[in-house]
Order: sequence, then C-alpha cells, then structure tokens
Amino acid sequence: MTEAGHSGAPDLTGGGEYLVPDVLQPGLTLVLVGTAPSKISAARRAYYANPMNKFWRTLFDVGLTPRQLAPHEFPLLPGFGIGLTDVAKRHSGVDAALPGEAWRPDELRQKIMQYRPALVAFTSKRGASETLGQPTAKLPYGQQDFRLEGAEVWVLPSTSPLGHNHFQLGPWQALAGRFHQLRKIQQLQEIK
Repeated sequence: MTEAGHSGAPDLTGGGEYLVPDVLQPGLTLVLVGTAPSKISAARRAYYANPMNKFWRTLFDVGLTPRQLAPHEFPLLPGFGIGLTDVAKRHSGVDAALPGEAWRPDELRQKIMQYRPALVAFTSKRGASETLGQPTAKLPYGQQDFRLEGAEVWVLPSTSPLGHNHFQLGPWQALAGRFHQLRKIQQLQEIK
C-alpha cells in the first residue's frame, strides 16, 4: 500500500495497520515525530486534525510552510522538505492512556535510518522520552546534544490542546531557523 497515495513511502507494517500513514521519503530535511494520533486524527486519517491543535498554524507562523495547511493537506509536506510520522502508529488517544506496547521506538529508528533526514523533531516530550529512553525532565526543549541515527534531534513543546498552558513558540522558531539553514546547504549541494 502506498502511503496516502502521495508520498510513495511504504506502510512498513505490511498490513496497512497505521492509523495515519507515514509521510516519509528520501531527501527530507526534517521529520516531525508525534506520539500517536488523537482520536479525531485517527478518525479523519489526517495528522493533527483536532481544530484546537496549533500544529498547522505553528508550522506557518514559524515559516516552515508558506501558508497554513489544513490537516487533510498533510501529503503536501514533502514538497517543503518535511515528513511526518509517530512513535505509536497503531494506537490513538492521549499519551497517558496509551498501552506500553503502543510505543515502537525501534520501528521509528529504522525509518530514520532508511530515509536519513537531517533533522528529527519530536512534537512532544513524551514521544522523545519513549524513543530516547530518557525521562521527560531530562529533555529540554530545543536542539539536543546527541543524534538519532545520524540526524540532529530536537524536542518541541506540544501543540496539543492539552498542552496549551505550557506551549512556547521559541523552540519551534529555533527549529525553523536551523531547517532553513540546512535547506540552503542541501539546495546548493544539489546545484553542484
């Protein structure tokens, strides 16, 4: 099965069991990694589909996309050098309610190795914690001082409605700055 019929990235489950398809392909500058789709996102088969989630507005506000995309437009992101996936692809709901078997950090690492993005940014501390094996308290927002399968690692404040009181735009702005810096380097290399 081809992911959403657009990205060309295979559903690595082999059975189409992802609730929201990956948006992954070679040559991406950035892969944004969520925890798991919300119930609304799973029902709509679209990333960050809850109208109260600030994800799509944030991408536009910090300059990662040229306009604010609607959730169903997620397959357009590779055109901007951005991919999407989750740590828990087969479960939906709030992080605290996910069962232990929902988390698949090894599967995520395999995808990062396969597609080789320059940047991997977790859109919540919980997803980062489950993947990196570190408590959330030890993961500051922003760029981390280690890599994941060769990619720079960033941890971002969640755009979820549950995290609105703790949301900060600063780490997202810093990521966007680094993203544009790396995009320019990649584009120059492609010209040569």
